[in-house]
Amino acid sequence: MLKVLSSIWALLVGIVLIMLGNGMHFTLIGLRGGLEGFSATALAVVTSGYFVGFLSGARLTPSLIRNVGHVRVFAALGSFMSAGLIAFPLLAEPWAWTLLRILIGFCMSGVYVTAESWLNDAATNETRGKVLSAYMIAQTLGIIGAQGLLTLGDAGNSALFIGASILVSISFAPILLTVAPAPRTEVTRPMPLRDLYGRSPLGTIGIFLLGSVYATQSGMGAVFGTLIGMTADQISLFVAMLFAGALVLQYPIGWISDHVDRRQLIFVASLIGAAACLFGWIAEGGLWPLMAAAFLAGGMTTPLYALFLAYTNDFLASEDMPAASGGLVFTFGLGAILGPLATGWAMERAGPFTFWLVLSLTFGAIALYALYRMTQRPGVPASQTDSYIGVIPTSSPVAVEAASVWAVEQAESDREAEA
Repeated sequence: MLKVLSSIWALLVGIVLIMLGNGMHFTLIGLRGGLEGFSATALAVVTSGYFVGFLSGARLTPSLIRNVGHVRVFAALGSFMSAGLIAFPLLAEPWAWTLLRILIGFCMSGVYVTAESWLNDAATNETRGKVLSAYMIAQTLGIIGAQGLLTLGDAGNSALFIGASILVSISFAPILLTVAPAPRTEVTRPMPLRDLYGRSPLGTIGIFLLGSVYATQSGMGAVFGTLIGMTADQISLFVAMLFAGALVLQYPIGWISDHVDRRQLIFVASLIGAAACLFGWIAEGGLWPLMAAAFLAGGMTTPLYALFLAYTNDFLASEDMPAASGGLVFTFGLGAILGPLATGWAMERAGPFTFWLVLSLTFGAIALYALYRMTQRPGVPASQTDSYIGVIPTSSPVAVEAASVWAVEQAESDREAEA
């Protein structure tokens, strides 16, 4: 593992720094938006703007890279993102923040595509699983660490936004100064949604609903904390718990998924998520019950994303997996755009704790649909499934496609070893 890390350390350091800056800005939007008097609906629109940009960036960045090259795209996106972060306190209007969030979402998606292309090129068939795992851990640690940095300043002034901008700016130095020659970047055209649904109804519907859950948690969590009167430190801890749960529970759930019917695990994980959010709804502001609810809810969301990818691939030929992965990423993005809008509207009309109720109902809908699909066709025996794909929702189609290829190779290798 040390040998693998030594070959990609610059990319990992850069990704951690980028995630520190991006993670700070996600929570800062809720904190500063509350101070500016923005409504829950306005902040929901701002939140959705990021995912509009993210989805656009995933589709357009490969073309930009083909035209001008990895290094120029990487540097340009970093510059625009850094400038956008500084502009937030200068333009404290919902419409301006929405535009800035679209810009930053586009830039972050492009950064992921570029960095993951380098990462995938640096990996071999033998090391790809470890490389992807290290990359996903680096991302999650960066987001969690960002919440700690927020406790060092005051959201009421520009210092934290400037700090986030500095982190993003310096994150590109280790990558651009030490990275290997740029690889070719080819992202397969996403499978049409009708075809994707025909191949895997549960994967398509489930990942759409999960996109709503993830965007609501990551984008509206700080808004919820602000509306119920949490301190800035408590809000930072609350958001950190959402991602800490994902970090702790991803791999145990992944191990289980390779030994049971994945639909059953999807059902159980969704049910746990629904129960955790229902507990958060009835906690009525108790700090530690809310932290426990965040840990469990966040801990189910990221593994479910990987489960839906793995489950969908179980019903596909290997040559169809890249296109299906792109379709699932796109479907997840659509859910991520709509989820915060629905949650913000509900919070505006029924109070901030509706945040938990909407999440619980969405998790519950995933569980019920998984239960329904188990009655419609037989599952794939665990011995014939591909390996669990340990990717997280912030990954671009590049990493998801690479993980799909690795999962097939790993499963085939395991079956040959058993034979």
